[in-house]
Amino acid sequence: MAVAVACEVRDDGRRLIAELAGSLGLGDVADLRVRLLKCLAEQPEALLIDLSRMTLADPLALNVFVAVRRQAARWPGIPMLLCAADPYTDDQLRGATYRAVPQFVTVQAALEHAGFERHTLSVLSDELLPISGAARQARNVATDACVRWDLPDLVAPASLVASELVSNVVDHAHTMMTLRVTLRPRFLHIAVRDGDAAEPVLRASDGSATMRGRGLLLVKATAHSWGWLPTDDGKVVWASLQVS
Repeated sequence: MAVAVACEVRDDGRRLIAELAGSLGLGDVADLRVRLLKCLAEQPEALLIDLSRMTLADPLALNVFVAVRRQAARWPGIPMLLCAADPYTDDQLRGATYRAVPQFVTVQAALEHAGFERHTLSVLSDELLPISGAARQARNVATDACVRWDLPDLVAPASLVASELVSNVVDHAHTMMTLRVTLRPRFLHIAVRDGDAAEPVLRASDGSATMRGRGLLLVKATAHSWGWLPTDDGKVVWASLQVS
């Protein structure tokens, strides 16, 4: 069945603007959610959703924006803004269920607000080959980030998380990867993007002495939160450490 809502994404250099067109119903929610999550996986400074060419077939379908905003707040920790809704959609969005999702009358107003909210981000990134030395380089990048940003208490956990996320790619995805460490106001985010779309799997301990294959269990135990998002060419696995 063809979806009724098209989603065209453009990049203004720092932010992504997703322009929706068509009639949004419950049948569109799953596909639209994935498309917007892929926008988040690009780690923009903000995600703006332009509703000016969208109509609403079923008000319950608006819950897709609540779900995506919840993910945006967890990681990558960016604002998600709705803008330019038609009068009926605007009226529905003003209900109690959707009040947590910021809404603006025009795209320009949303862009200006995103500019005011902009934080000067501290970011370190590195491109890594899927080889045995990648985990060591990941630890070095994480350590360098924590030293630069005066986060001595996070050196050990950040190094462990970065190492395990990268090792998971080496062991399972076997693709080039991008490690990105980002400091937000409340969290240090560590994300690894690879070229394998397969969902990462938590592997239970088998009681052996080796830690191999249990990297995501270590990440889960160490991080404040973790998860993964699909991209157009693979996935991003991320973890957040709370900044004291």
